[in-house]
Amino acid sequence: MKNRPVRRIPWVLAAAFALLAGGAEASNNKIALIPGGPHPYFAPWEQAAADAKRDFGIAAVDFKVPSEWKLNLQTELIESLMTQGYNGFGIFPGDAVGINSTIDELAANKAPSIALAGCAQDPTKAAFCLGTDVFNSAYLGTKALIKAMGGKGRIVHLAGLLVDPNTKLRMAAVEKAVKETNGAVTLIQHLTDTDQQEAADQKINALLGAQKDQIDGMVATAYIPSVVAAKSLRSLGDKRIKLVGIDDDKIVLNGIKDGFVAGTMAQNPYGQGYVGAYALDLMASGTCAVNPNAPFIRTPQTARFIDSGTLLISAANVDTYKNDLKKITSDLLSSFKQKYLTCK
Repeated sequence: MKNRPVRRIPWVLAAAFALLAGGAEASNNKIALIPGGPHPYFAPWEQAAADAKRDFGIAAVDFKVPSEWKLNLQTELIESLMTQGYNGFGIFPGDAVGINSTIDELAANKAPSIALAGCAQDPTKAAFCLGTDVFNSAYLGTKALIKAMGGKGRIVHLAGLLVDPNTKLRMAAVEKAVKETNGAVTLIQHLTDTDQQEAADQKINALLGAQKDQIDGMVATAYIPSVVAAKSLRSLGDKRIKLVGIDDDKIVLNGIKDGFVAGTMAQNPYGQGYVGAYALDLMASGTCAVNPNAPFIRTPQTARFIDSGTLLISAANVDTYKNDLKKITSDLLSSFKQKYLTCK
């Protein structure tokens, strides 16, 4: 699986983030950022962990990855880290419901946890969920696709893993955007479980081989199918089929520059890891707790959601979008303590 390039934030800007956040005092806390399994989306968490450790004076902030996408492997890893003295956990739920028993165990041991990039299902003792508003991102991506198609045609949704708690939200968002066209756009199908390399290669290339002439557009709402679809359209030399993907892999960005991809929805994984580690350190130190009156967003999964930010990358901003992402992270951090926490 191709590793996703890590988005590094210059140390000058990182130091400014720390000042904006109010400057956490040095702590003895050990924070872990744990995805559900290996996946290129989470690669920026490793740099975010290192930067948060340095900028906020945290004893340890480490990126720990289960060997496979299996809930039991994730929970075993978390339990092992607890015995090693880790006392703050940023977790992408391997299962939105199944992870809650482990989150309960963390809470019983006074180790705060937050859901990162995907939410645990309420009722949960995760302090909050910090991630992409995936419904809004998929909705905006589909609207951008429909615009690129001239407002009509037949589309396919290239969706992620059904075990991913975000996938069904994205499916609903695509359906909403299509419904708003009053029949001008037809959704041919949701092609699910394409967020693994072998499955994406097989399913997407088979789809294009069999139905290329019947497809006017594709919206990909997961990382790997975005890359595979961009490569496939380039191989076919096809600029008629419009594609809007997600994330900023170099292959997708080059597809935008060369006209094979209409756009892609940027997410903010670096900001999730960086701001998440900052908040976990404050909570693990006993300095701060979640503000029950904070302006959280209510979603179908949780009443405590915080949007980590998204934006459309197109030909108009493909060379400058990283500056926009940096501003999203700095804005989130600068007001985070005041908006979402109560502190001593």
